[in-house]
Amino acid sequence: MSIIIKTAEKPKKELISSGTHIARCYSMICIGTQNFEYQGESKKSNRIRLIFELPHEIREFNEEKKPLVITKEYTLSLHEKSNLRKDLESWRGQAFTSKELNSFDLTKLLGIPCNLSIIHKESNSGKPFAFISNISKLSKGVECPELINEIREFNFTDKFDIKWLEEECPSWIQEQIKSSDEYKAWEENNNDSFTEDPIDFHKELESNDGLPF
Repeated sequence: MSIIIKTAEKPKKELISSGTHIARCYSMICIGTQNFEYQGESKKSNRIRLIFELPHEIREFNEEKKPLVITKEYTLSLHEKSNLRKDLESWRGQAFTSKELNSFDLTKLLGIPCNLSIIHKESNSGKPFAFISNISKLSKGVECPELINEIREFNFTDKFDIKWLEEECPSWIQEQIKSSDEYKAWEENNNDSFTEDPIDFHKELESNDGLPF
């Protein structure tokens, strides 16, 4: 009699449909200073991920109903040409003033509703994936359901949660964080402190002119 061992197949990840989705930002993950190549040159940039839940796209995960989620990675910069600034101004429906740019608290994004324009792209391996092409404010009269997922912030200062990183963080984001300069410095300092001054999300927004953030 033959004994056959089968490798368990990973469940296929659902491809979020293209189009406009109502969403809420529920997680902000600082993945630290990452190395990348641009036009043949080696460069570094401090990166973050914003993660959004889609409350109208509920699915069953391990016998629990949860919304589909999608993430977008940014360089942690509000330079006039940065993708983060472009998306935030579209989300706010208003350009930043110079005063706001000097004192903007990114954590004000957590829990805020929006519209996400999602398109489909192909990875280098030819697999389709959903990509956030634009973020905008909700239209007048449109409501977003209350937040379902727990708000999560991870950074290299007061929100450095090694237990979450090791036990709950998605493996591919965990790999990004552990490849960062900040995490390596933390390891080299016997898991005690960081050698470099990390960028602080928590700059007080002095005036928001009635905007939610």
